[in-house]
Amino acid sequence: MFFLIHFSILKYYFLTIHNISKLIGAKYYNADGKEVRTEELSARDSGGHGTHTASTVAGRAVKNASLFGLANGTARGGVPSARIAMYKICFKGICSDANILAAFDDAIADGVDIISLSVGHLSPLDYFEDSIAIGAFHSMKNGILTSNAAGNSGPSPGSISNLSPWSLSVAASTIDRKFLTQVVFGNNMTYENALQSGASGVVVAGDSGYEDVAFSFPLPTTYLSSKDGHAVDTKCKHPKSREPVDEAAPVVASFSSRGPNQITLDILKPDITAPGVEILAAWSMGTTVTGELGDTRVVPFNIISGTSMACPHATGAAAYVKSFHPTWSPSAIKSALMTTATPMSPAKNSDAEFAYGSGQIDPSKAADPGLVYDAGEQDFVSFLCGQGYNATTLKIVTGDASTCSADTNTTVWNLNYPSFALSSQQPGSISQTFNRTVTNVGAADSSYQANVFAPSGLVVKVNPSSLAFKAVGEKQSFVVKVNATIGTKALSGSLVWSDGVHNVTSPIVAFLS
Repeated sequence: MFFLIHFSILKYYFLTIHNISKLIGAKYYNADGKEVRTEELSARDSGGHGTHTASTVAGRAVKNASLFGLANGTARGGVPSARIAMYKICFKGICSDANILAAFDDAIADGVDIISLSVGHLSPLDYFEDSIAIGAFHSMKNGILTSNAAGNSGPSPGSISNLSPWSLSVAASTIDRKFLTQVVFGNNMTYENALQSGASGVVVAGDSGYEDVAFSFPLPTTYLSSKDGHAVDTKCKHPKSREPVDEAAPVVASFSSRGPNQITLDILKPDITAPGVEILAAWSMGTTVTGELGDTRVVPFNIISGTSMACPHATGAAAYVKSFHPTWSPSAIKSALMTTATPMSPAKNSDAEFAYGSGQIDPSKAADPGLVYDAGEQDFVSFLCGQGYNATTLKIVTGDASTCSADTNTTVWNLNYPSFALSSQQPGSISQTFNRTVTNVGAADSSYQANVFAPSGLVVKVNPSSLAFKAVGEKQSFVVKVNATIGTKALSGSLVWSDGVHNVTSPIVAFLS
């Protein structure tokens, strides 16, 4: 039985006789001692966000789940047999560093297996200034992977805010179901405040900037573009939403925060992509569909979007992998998720790997990755030393007496990461050497061949180009030499280690910073 910590903006999983064993604990934090006057000081979910994300990770199967008939079917979390421990760190959207770190400490002490954190900063912070990165480092030290929402500031380049190399950064993608409302409208009457006017529905004309996401409103609402809104001139009828199949899915959502990583350019972020658009999941009965004044609709399920929704999908996948491999390190689990991800199309995602990282999660393949890129506490300490950390800044992150020396100073390109990135401040030719080590977690007697896929302008050489293993747990090292001619557009390819059964895939990206 697996236990998962879940941090979120507002959390509480309502208990009934049927799920009394699902939520094994709930705590709230007011570590800085500031009184919260606008919300009850308790672990109760007064917003719905935490209930939604927690049930996405580990909710039990519920038949006939829907939002007023939309997305009707059986709702189920990624790992329905797992237990949940909830730690409420935010009140009215304010999440103090003290609360975040206190919750991490308690979760580690409580012995959770995976941390799911659908919270992020508005902009990137250096690791020693980032309470989430610091807490995730401590969880990593204790064998706990932290799964983070990438952020909702896309599609601006460099907007991803959860980007420490020891945590899993998750982007949001569309699913093959979307919601559309067709409306015929014609009385030309306009209300400034539809709720106060007693209207039964609203048609909004405007350009929100997001065309791939449905929004919830206090009243039945359809959102038209400015052009279509002005063109509507026929008799009004009651609109009804429909659910066509989205043939283009999965595509990274426009709101999903993008790379490159503004703290360490040559660590590719995000790491992976998971469903995060128009997700149906459980909702707190302590609030309404929108939480807006005048909205009286209390529902057990709601449909919302965000990297907050993608994060628990990846968390569930990580827990699934851990159920097969309980002794694997956080980095091994992360590697399994990344190297088995389904490649996504740069034709549909103009930001390519800066939008989707390694690709779309595939939990079933991740349970049997063949090889993993493993890394531990000392590897990340050496990485921080290579980033110029001194004893003071290093201790802020590690919490111990770790120091930097010539022996513990590693360049970013030699961190044993499951992806490859190199940047240049100027157009032209650049080259870089990456040292990597893979661990055999497949068949004892196995051989892998390196296959490189690269566009014109990107030359990748792997030495040795084949790896032979005689035992499970055996490690083999190799060197990747990348030469790139960089212009205004990033170049991306991939390295695939294949034994005929497993395809251990790593993206390679060269770009102008």
